[in-house]
Amino acid sequence: MAPPIPLAKPAALVSSPKSTVLTGSVVMLLGSVVVSAVNFGYNVIMARYLGPADFGQVSAIATMLMIASALTISFQLVCAKFVARNNTSWAKSHVYSSLLKRAWLGGVIFGIVLVLCRTPLAHLLKLPSGSLLILLAVAVAFSLPMGVKRGGLQGLCSFRALSGNFILEASIKFLVAVAIIYMAFGVVGAVAAIAASVAGAYLFLPVRFNTERDTTDRSCIPASFHEGMQAIVFSVGQVIINNVDILLVKAFFDPKQAGLYAAVALVGRLLYFASWQVVSAMFPISAGEKPGEKARSVLTTPMLMVSLMTTVFVAVLWVAPKFVIGIVFGHEFFQAASLFGLYAAATGLYALSVVLMTYEMSRRIANTGWLQLVFSGLMVLGIGLFHDTLRQVIVVQIVLMSVMLFLVALPFVKRHVQRRSLIEEAA
Repeated sequence: MAPPIPLAKPAALVSSPKSTVLTGSVVMLLGSVVVSAVNFGYNVIMARYLGPADFGQVSAIATMLMIASALTISFQLVCAKFVARNNTSWAKSHVYSSLLKRAWLGGVIFGIVLVLCRTPLAHLLKLPSGSLLILLAVAVAFSLPMGVKRGGLQGLCSFRALSGNFILEASIKFLVAVAIIYMAFGVVGAVAAIAASVAGAYLFLPVRFNTERDTTDRSCIPASFHEGMQAIVFSVGQVIINNVDILLVKAFFDPKQAGLYAAVALVGRLLYFASWQVVSAMFPISAGEKPGEKARSVLTTPMLMVSLMTTVFVAVLWVAPKFVIGIVFGHEFFQAASLFGLYAAATGLYALSVVLMTYEMSRRIANTGWLQLVFSGLMVLGIGLFHDTLRQVIVVQIVLMSVMLFLVALPFVKRHVQRRSLIEEAA
């Protein structure tokens, strides 16, 4: 039997929130390097083995799973926030168990809907078979409760266990995909690898709470409806912004162009995934801190780290895109070389907005989630109107993400100016 996962609260009391965020971010980032390498291996093998057209089919299914993950992320954020906020192990366990039951109910319902609607969805996305959506339904059914499990670890600040689970998911997908290549199952096998990885990540993820010490205190801060709605609104907007461009490109362009764009988006997702690991470390620590200057200092580290990652990513892809693409995807993808740096810039702008939005969410009920949802709609509209070329699709995203970052950062700038004014007046 696996030993109980140790609670990180005592450690958090010893070290400052800022240093805890830094330590957690480093752990999550190191894990993300491994996950990114394994996922890249999977995608490179699929791209080379299937070719641009069939790789586009697999990317469409992966994108559908990412869209469904709006609820997964919602459950994870709510679980992490309230596990962090509750003081006793019993209360943490109570919130976790309640959310896990709801997640399983939602996952099963969502999966059934996908199975029933597989034929029209397959026609809409130009998929070769409705069986791909049955496999997607299995992945979705496990994905929602997996979000609760990961939220439990995140709320406990068990970043090593959380990072290890991401590595496990990527490893299962890679190993199953390699086996499937030798069995010549093609696109169906590649999607089966995705479904197997999600199910495996859920089944091999223990989350334990030491409730023996909490025999008398049964007080609990339950997950509220408003917190859940805030998380859902944020997650829906996040998932749309991160994935709708791939689906729209698949609808507007031919299969080869859609496959090229999927490769470009894959690199952008690497940057966003790394940024999200930093956010994952910040979120429970910020949620567990009381309002004040000490809590605000938690924001500085993730903003600097995401800014640095974005700068490095864009610089490398701008200076030597063909070198990177040649190693990773092969010469068939050279014609999209000029798009990789642009897409990384759009992703970096959005990642900075996400740091600010999730910080606000960890402290209070924030309205930035609704703002993000509006911009996700504007992205659909913008790409729908301007899609003559793949470059034009990315430029639309850069413009929208720049405006959104400005609007999200504006309240922080105003509050900073106000604090400076009060300090100067007091002096």
